[in-house]
Amino acid sequence: MFTVAFVATPITGTFGAEITGGSLNDVEDGSVLNDLLCEHLVLVFRGQHLTHAEQSRVARLMGEVTPAHPVVPGHPDFPEILELDANNGGKNARWHTDVTFVATPPAASVLVADAVPPFGGDTMWADARSAYDQLHTALSDAIDQLDAVHRIAPLAYWGEPFDTALGREDAKALFDHAATLPLILHPMVRVHPVTGRRSIFVNPGFTTHVSGCSRIESDHLLRLLYDHLAQPELTLRHRWQLGDVVMWDNRATLHYAVDDYGAVDRRMRRITLRGGTAIGPSGSESRVVEDPLVGIR
Repeated sequence: MFTVAFVATPITGTFGAEITGGSLNDVEDGSVLNDLLCEHLVLVFRGQHLTHAEQSRVARLMGEVTPAHPVVPGHPDFPEILELDANNGGKNARWHTDVTFVATPPAASVLVADAVPPFGGDTMWADARSAYDQLHTALSDAIDQLDAVHRIAPLAYWGEPFDTALGREDAKALFDHAATLPLILHPMVRVHPVTGRRSIFVNPGFTTHVSGCSRIESDHLLRLLYDHLAQPELTLRHRWQLGDVVMWDNRATLHYAVDDYGAVDRRMRRITLRGGTAIGPSGSESRVVEDPLVGIR
């Protein structure tokens, strides 16, 4: 079997790597990419120019692909590909971890740039693994024992404030479809199924509140964690070029598509890989909210 001699150059002192030394089209064993992903959390490949079919092939080497999105239809020929067109509701200007509003969120994502703005339009990632490691032990011990409620926020998901590129009828349909999805409880700290390392597993996009806490406790605890996660020292910022492919470990990162490019064309396409149940340090697992009182916010 032909082996690509990839070289990983760190992007920051805690996470992220630019990968050089070969073409993704030459990869035959997805474990090479998965190993790099578990180590670095975010991988940047320049100059790849993958077609839809090539992107799908690479993603399938790494694991089982999911449908494009639980409430948004995928590409007509590649239902696993979510097309993110900035001029058609495809903005994500809020920190989030992909699709944590389901019981088994994606393990990883593969994003390809089809059109990039001449200015702006960067994507930022936050390192939830190092963020956990840097918490005071009293605080990490506390959140080790807590669960949080996640739900889809169908309108805020597409932009903050609301992305007016999404028509009112489309927004209403998205909102109605989202209302059919159950609420989910996840542990606030997730133990990585491969590395065993812990990471903070809450995000402003989909986490509504901490289960069992008062509103004051929940709001202030989540705000503390969000501010901690978004420290510049725990983030990286990627400037897109045509041909770029970026992969990230969805179990230990958050990301934010910066909306600073006006009405200029920006188009991406994403494939997510099926993940498993999140398990916390205390043994708590992801589950559907059965008690309606737990979901009240």
